[in-house]
Amino acid sequence: MKQQEPFKFTVDVIVFPIAFVLLLWLIFAIEIRFGFNLNKLGVYPQKISGLVGVFFSPFIHSGISHLWHNTIPLFVLSTALFYFYRPIAFKVIIYGILLSGFLTWTFGRPSYHIGASGLIYVLASFIFFKGVFAKYYRLIALSLLVAFLYGSMIWNTLPLEVGVSWEGHLSGLIVGLVFALLFRKQIAKPKRYVWEEPNYNEADDEFLQHFDENGYFIESKVEEELPEANPPEVTQPLNIHYTFKENKDL
Repeated sequence: MKQQEPFKFTVDVIVFPIAFVLLLWLIFAIEIRFGFNLNKLGVYPQKISGLVGVFFSPFIHSGISHLWHNTIPLFVLSTALFYFYRPIAFKVIIYGILLSGFLTWTFGRPSYHIGASGLIYVLASFIFFKGVFAKYYRLIALSLLVAFLYGSMIWNTLPLEVGVSWEGHLSGLIVGLVFALLFRKQIAKPKRYVWEEPNYNEADDEFLQHFDENGYFIESKVEEELPEANPPEVTQPLNIHYTFKENKDL
């Protein structure tokens, strides 16, 4: 399978997450401005008409508090996704929305399930498990960071709080894990530094040759002669003639 490109920051790493978040706020602003209620476009489990929410539910929120709590983690996780897993970022987002929404539809409670939290769980689950499976120190560090920031979200996959779509959260967690397994061989690894290469030899390193075995800098004993910027012009030797004239006034 084709190896990913090395980690590299480009404009799209920030542009796409910002654009997605702004779209959510724009939809919410339109709802408020024109008095729309788009909750019926959410996922309604076991009803054919409720399948429309598989496509639209992540873009609909019940209030500004609901939207705000989803904005920060969505931006952070999607930015990490585009930076570390750019070649498959759109696949994870698009398929994550569809599959988590459909899974919610299959076993969720008979109610409208809305919000981008399902996608957030897809991203958090995928990034965490992908780093663990990759066994690469930078991606493992990213996994630990996700666990530190959003590890407490695991409790929201259980039916502990009324009014919270734990089914959508659990669906996102499952889908993210499946994606981490599915794209397991597509491990993003940056270009190695010279000293990370298996055949690296310190004796051949030109930089380390300037230091002795104790780590002290070795001053060069031979100074290279630099050519003069403006070498003097070669001229003919001057012949000076003296003329003696006797002073008769003395």
